[in-house]
Amino acid sequence: MTKLPPLQALFSKKNAYVIAYVIIGGLFLIWMLFLDSHSWLIHRELNQEIEELNGRKSSLQQAIQEDKTTIEQLENPDSLEKFARENYGHKREEETIFIVED
Repeated sequence: MTKLPPLQALFSKKNAYVIAYVIIGGLFLIWMLFLDSHSWLIHRELNQEIEELNGRKSSLQQAIQEDKTTIEQLENPDSLEKFARENYGHKREEETIFIVED
């Protein structure tokens, strides 16, 4: 029985198919993970963007709820006058306002 040199043993007909499958599979895996338009990297970036947008959405929904509460309170004329005085410095005629800052 003759022993084949290591390179010839590696590239024998049986191993040639296995090596071809491994190389093609590896190239396919690299292509799908990094190079394709639907790659893992792009999906990761899109998922991060979705998380950011969901966070923004929840904060905006909270701001909308606060604004709705404020609008409901401002429908009352007394609270409307109080709001205008506190936030915008409005005053009645012949009234003097002194602003004291701490």
